[in-house]
Amino acid sequence: MPIGFRNTNELWASVLTQTLQNLGLTTAVICPGSRSTPLAIAFALSPHIEAISILDERSAAFFALGRAKITGVPVALVCTSGTAGANFYPAVIEARESRVPLLILTADRPPELRDCSSGQTIDQVKLYGNYPNWQTELALPQAEMGMLAYLRQMVVYGWERSLFPTPGAVHFNLPFRDPLAPLPDGIDIDIDIQKFTSSSLSPFSIPPAPCLLPPEWQTERGIIIAGVAQPQEAEKYSQAIASLAHHLNFPVLAEALSPVRNYAQLNPNLVSTYDLILRNQQLVSQLTPDIIIQIGALPTSTALRNWLKANQPRTWIIDPSDRNFDPLHGNTTHLRVNITEISPPPPNFSPSPYLKSWLDIDKQVRQVINHTFSHTTNLLESKIPWILSHILPPGTPLFIANSMPVRDMEFFWQPNNLAIQTYCNRGANGIDGTLSTAIGMAHHQPSSVLLTGDLALLHDTNGFLLNQKFQGHLTIILINNNGGGIFEMLPIAQFEPPFEEFFATPQDINFAQLSATYGVSHELITSWEELQAKLNPLPTQGMRILEIPTNRKIDSQWRQKYLSNFARNLSI
Repeated sequence: MPIGFRNTNELWASVLTQTLQNLGLTTAVICPGSRSTPLAIAFALSPHIEAISILDERSAAFFALGRAKITGVPVALVCTSGTAGANFYPAVIEARESRVPLLILTADRPPELRDCSSGQTIDQVKLYGNYPNWQTELALPQAEMGMLAYLRQMVVYGWERSLFPTPGAVHFNLPFRDPLAPLPDGIDIDIDIQKFTSSSLSPFSIPPAPCLLPPEWQTERGIIIAGVAQPQEAEKYSQAIASLAHHLNFPVLAEALSPVRNYAQLNPNLVSTYDLILRNQQLVSQLTPDIIIQIGALPTSTALRNWLKANQPRTWIIDPSDRNFDPLHGNTTHLRVNITEISPPPPNFSPSPYLKSWLDIDKQVRQVINHTFSHTTNLLESKIPWILSHILPPGTPLFIANSMPVRDMEFFWQPNNLAIQTYCNRGANGIDGTLSTAIGMAHHQPSSVLLTGDLALLHDTNGFLLNQKFQGHLTIILINNNGGGIFEMLPIAQFEPPFEEFFATPQDINFAQLSATYGVSHELITSWEELQAKLNPLPTQGMRILEIPTNRKIDSQWRQKYLSNFARNLSI
């Protein structure tokens, strides 16, 4: 008997997986377990879906998140009943907050085995609270055409809800009765699964409406803020921002996690040192804008946020999602369009003195940064993003861990023309799943890079179990300062005890031994020249750690001294 017809569960799972395949699913992450057997078999036998078995559910979920980030296509995530699905929770939260499409398929026991002390059973209905875009419990499998049509329709709708109007997670809870293995149960149904699962599929889209520029934008003192963004078409996205800036003659304050800094040739109005500029109180008052055009979420910079909060300029936020991107609660209008849908006419007036002031100051600050780092020979963690922005091969996918790496990126990542693809879990800003997400991003990529601190890496060491399944290359640049460097920047650092034990939390791990355990290459970096030689060219296969030992206290003291000094002596 053909696959998919031996019993009711197998038929049900085959219709589900074939429908997803026809919709465009290419990757399914399968966690081991018994109750999910019908789903695991169906995905494993799907010819055009890559089924990847991952032991740890939390790691699996973040791996799926990384794949969906780089492809823009939902990834299916399968687990058995019980607490297995609870381990998906952090990634489900991140998927919502960073707008990444995921399909969560949690297998469950049937209703008669719930609330009766049956093993490996918890309440899985609405397990993830309000974080999914949509969630439902499917009916028990039935070998009946009407119910199979219901299943098909639910899957199509769930796929759409994972992508529109705002990408995020969709949760299907799927109860199964025995037999879970593909043992014959006597079903008799005549169905062409390929034809059946293709019959009701249709593309969905909303045609873009023309977006007229508000007349208030015709001012000399306006700013465009290009915030955190990971668009699928990075060059097109960057060009759209450049075109708007060129038309309005506005400076573009671009976050390092926006692609704009990596397509610098498109945008002569680009400003990358805004955080350092806004630490100069004289410049702060001279550069106050009348309006702000914010594209996507606000940058990480505290200095920028404090400046905007103090001045409360009229703000327009351009983003097609249904999310609120105004944490400052200002005088804000959301324009629910994609920046690529805005086509401004050519500029009709020359650059303003205001724009020239921003560009002149930015140029001077970058010169000071370049001079400082060019003469810094000791291993200082703040210099690492500066080096990466000069040395990485063009087009390299780069994943940035949260805490200090993402902040040093914003401070010191230099504008370039390398088309680097930057990624980060900036939805909930946590360190959980850092390694697994980066591996998901790097899977099937020839060469990728992860920049992380030691605590973020240690928090997700089960991600190294993916090394055996991983295809491509990932270089892990490990900043090992033996603890949480970001806490050194907070007032609590002055209180010892309890600072070192309860906040910095040093772990004293030998990363060479840890790497050997998982079969991952490890190299200790002792000079900047050695680091640069290892980064260009990058390998094309395998996984390696380049460990850079730094001093957490010295790094913190350096930031406290220099961050406010780069623009201190500059004026308009």
